Amino acid sequence: MLEVAITHDFGSFTLDAQFCAPPGVTVLFGRSGSGKTSLVHAVAGLLGPDQGRIAVEDWVLLDTRHSIALKPHRRRLGYIFQEGRLFPHLSVGQNLRYGAWFAPKDAPREDMGRIVDLLGLGALLDRRPGALSGGEKQRVAIGRALLSAPRLILADEPLAALDDARKAEILPYLERLRDEVKIPILYVSHSAAEVARLATTVIAIEAGRVIAQGPAAEVLGDPAVLPLGAREAGALITARVVGHHDDGLTELDATGIPLFLPKLVQAPGTVLRVRIAAHDVILSRNRPEGLSALNILPGVVRDLRTGAGPGAIVSVDTPAGRVLARITRRSAGALGLVPGVAVHAIVKSVSVAPGDVGAGSGLLA
Repeated sequence: MLEVAITHDFGSFTLDAQFCAPPGVTVLFGRSGSGKTSLVHAVAGLLGPDQGRIAVEDWVLLDTRHSIALKPHRRRLGYIFQEGRLFPHLSVGQNLRYGAWFAPKDAPREDMGRIVDLLGLGALLDRRPGALSGGEKQRVAIGRALLSAPRLILADEPLAALDDARKAEILPYLERLRDEVKIPILYVSHSAAEVARLATTVIAIEAGRVIAQGPAAEVLGDPAVLPLGAREAGALITARVVGHHDDGLTELDATGIPLFLPKLVQAPGTVLRVRIAAHDVILSRNRPEGLSALNILPGVVRDLRTGAGPGAIVSVDTPAGRVLARITRRSAGALGLVPGVAVHAIVKSVSVAPGDVGAGSGLLA
């Protein structure tokens, strides 16, 4: 369990945040300037908050009431920055061993061979950082952090400096890290797709305060929690690969509801997380016929949220899980949408991007 409760006055901005998170990947999710990095700095010991307590299980890093404030180098943390920050004069293998060299002698250690295999670093061990791609550098940085025997890993937007191709390359390794390594991870992101693929727990932050916290599917499926605004709204469901069809589609089973997506590489039986963007969902009161869209999810309206503009966010409970739809208030009124009304959520197969589909293991609501 990760416990964080801090208050700090920056003058023009006050950080006042409290949360507890179970094992896995805890994602601090919100806009730039919301206080995510300040929280991570407080956990790392780079910021001394006015008041607070930070602990990982029984390992107390900070407790201002009892005058406890461990120095950064004594906090047993692995820090992954936006850039790899590798030593350019050392090989990949030497950079990895540098992390292990600083691990406490009595600390449980990860096996280097296992970490090399987990992160796909075997072919890179003799190369220097200057000969690596951005994604490869980040994988080495992750390995170095793991081999330092940390009690907690901090990842401050580790994919922000990468292009889409490099992000797609490294995300599967982060998923493996979530599922195969028992070290808790505190991860900062303002990417809804990253959060959907990686998060065990989501801590939504706005203006220095926690506005929601809980399992990823629960928080992302709440129309009242939109840290990045309605344009980035999207819900998370789990589904199992049924098979691959000759016409280039992969069929999934989402708790009895068939879903068809552009062909995936995962084998039949694989459990996946699928993020469905709210702007890609159409609602109908009756089951539609004669449509090109293949995915039709029957459900019931759970909630409807409107703002000052013409839009509305509707949450729909379906057998596959909760989905969000971004429609106009006019459409909501014309359809008579209120909680309890039966609807059908329609999703085009091609609207789900490859980056919105990830490994479904890990803790998910």
